[in-house]
Amino acid sequence: MHLLSILDLKKKDIEEILDLAIKMKGGEERKFLKDKNLAMIFEKPSTRTRVSFEVAMRQLGGYAIYLSRDDLQLSRGESISDTARVLSRYVDGMVVRALKHETLTAMAKYSSVPLINALTDLEHPCQAISDLLTIKEFKGTVEGLKLAWIGDPNNVCNSLLLLSSLFNINMTIGCPEGYKPDEEIFNKAKGMGGKIELYDDPYKAAEDADIIYTDVWVSMGDDSEKEKRKRDFKRFQVNEKVVSCAKESVIVMHCLPAMRGKEITSEVMDGKNSVIFEQAENRLHSEKALLTKLLS
Repeated sequence: MHLLSILDLKKKDIEEILDLAIKMKGGEERKFLKDKNLAMIFEKPSTRTRVSFEVAMRQLGGYAIYLSRDDLQLSRGESISDTARVLSRYVDGMVVRALKHETLTAMAKYSSVPLINALTDLEHPCQAISDLLTIKEFKGTVEGLKLAWIGDPNNVCNSLLLLSSLFNINMTIGCPEGYKPDEEIFNKAKGMGGKIELYDDPYKAAEDADIIYTDVWVSMGDDSEKEKRKRDFKRFQVNEKVVSCAKESVIVMHCLPAMRGKEITSEVMDGKNSVIFEQAENRLHSEKALLTKLLS
């Protein structure tokens, strides 16, 4: 089984991953992946994704091999198909962090071992599953909650739209005119019964929310639009005024890295409603459970 999109997993699969992640976070340690090997191909730099997957494999008894594009013959013109075929004969699974989603789907076509999307320009399913773990941890449930996404409706937002539709989470998106989630994913989530509303007003989007979520305004590789995006998203900062529109018990989330003072203020990020660093920790636990599910 490959994990290219949230929809590659059934709701039952995700529930099993969450239950196992909770047990692992509680201290249950077993070498589910003893002597298994994981290739980690990264076209983009990473802190949380790289470290959490490497530590996860070590704690599960396996090994992780980090490979940047320059470490591979891809940089000299070897085809994606040949690379995938060869690596499949060496390792038990692959984690790929790619600039373009098409790179991931091409590799998956020729990989005979499970391939995991560790971020593309379209989706970030590992982040979204980990986020669901954090929401369950702090809210006790996920069903029927309201999640307000404030800012750029990016790859993480796309995955959360699909996940929210699976788990009956009401999702509002507050973003400027001219910005919107991927149209195909948005329509797919709506078609699955997702309750999704779009606003060009961050305060309206955050109204009575159980969760407020934001991310950087400028993703890696979008530097050409940096100044335009800073102007367009200026009103969509998660600050104390936006948080005050939500429920008093709201939790504030950010998948990091954060540009403090831009998409989120330090007062909110370090404030009583923030679960951002617990959210970051949960990447490790959810990925241990995900690796166990796919590789064992």
